Amino acid sequence: MIAEDAVLLREGLVGLLERFGHTVVAGVGDAPALESAVAEHRPDAVVTDVRMPPGFSDEGLRAALRLRRLRPDLAVLVLSQYVEQTYAAELLESGGGAGVGYLLKDRIGDVREFVDALDRVAAGGTVVDPEVVRQLLRRRRDPLGRLTPREQEVLGLIAEGRSNASIAKELVVTDAAVAKHIANIFAKLDLPPAADGHRRVLAVLAYLRG
Repeated sequence: MIAEDAVLLREGLVGLLERFGHTVVAGVGDAPALESAVAEHRPDAVVTDVRMPPGFSDEGLRAALRLRRLRPDLAVLVLSQYVEQTYAAELLESGGGAGVGYLLKDRIGDVREFVDALDRVAAGGTVVDPEVVRQLLRRRRDPLGRLTPREQEVLGLIAEGRSNASIAKELVVTDAAVAKHIANIFAKLDLPPAADGHRRVLAVLAYLRG
């Protein structure tokens, strides 16, 4: 299901997702319609904007939170132009952090990247735009100040759900260097070590919610 008040973008997303094999059961343009349509169609996943009618503030995000409280298994991918800090961390920790994501529209440079992110969220994964992480981390300046610029960069890639090998390829460094950076990050932020990618993302979210 897609919730987006811009008709052209909404229809474009419908066509895009159907082209990649997804079935879009409904496309709506406001938060009340989103909640009604989820109750009617019971979709596996929702893609929603943050600012929607009637108030054009954070209606879409707050509706997503209410839906996750009712259905923790409902996958939700927020696709927005900005980071709504008040509720973003709450959404990302809902349902134990599984099946949720937050991406910024302007930073999606590839169609397959977006579809892959939706597939991961629908499968119970967690996907967070590095810029979302950076803005949320600004609320905890002192701990963040412990990290080097490279460690902050690695932290952002961890939040995307990247593997060590993927991070190494992105930064053009060795797997061993990535492992060392991650160990340093977790130590500096007082986070427990985590073996798999999903638990690493959950550790980041645990840090964000303080």
